[in-house]
Amino acid sequence: MSEPVIKSRQVQKHVNGISTEVVCTEFSNYIFIVLTQYGKIGTLISVIPDSQSKDISTQSFSTKVLLGKDEPLTHVCAKNLATFVSQEAGNRPVLLGLALKDSSIDAIKQIKEIIKSCSNLLWY
Repeated sequence: MSEPVIKSRQVQKHVNGISTEVVCTEFSNYIFIVLTQYGKIGTLISVIPDSQSKDISTQSFSTKVLLGKDEPLTHVCAKNLATFVSQEAGNRPVLLGLALKDSSIDAIKQIKEIIKSCSNLLWY
C-alpha cells in the first residue's frame, strides 16, 4: 500500500477552557496549519524562512497576511507558532490559518505544544 500524497493530522484539545482544533497538513513544498477556536480558518498568514540565512539558529522569517486582519499581534503569533514547524520540516514555508479567541502568552504556549503533538507523525 502506497503512502498518501498529502499527510494530515487533526487534534482537538481545550486551551484555557476553550475547545481548540489544530489541523496540520504536509504538502511537498509547504506546511498548512489551521488553529481555530471558532471552527473557521480565520486569518490566513504566510510564514516564509529567509533564504539568506544558512544558520538555522539565526534564521529569520517573514510573515504576510493573505486574508483577514493585518495586525501586529497576528504577525507575532504567526512567527511564534510557525517558526519551529518550518525548521523541523526542513525550512519549508508555513501557511497558517489563525482563528483564536484567546491569544494570551499562556494560550500560545499551550497551542504550540498541541502543534508539536499534531505534527509528530508528519515530518519527524
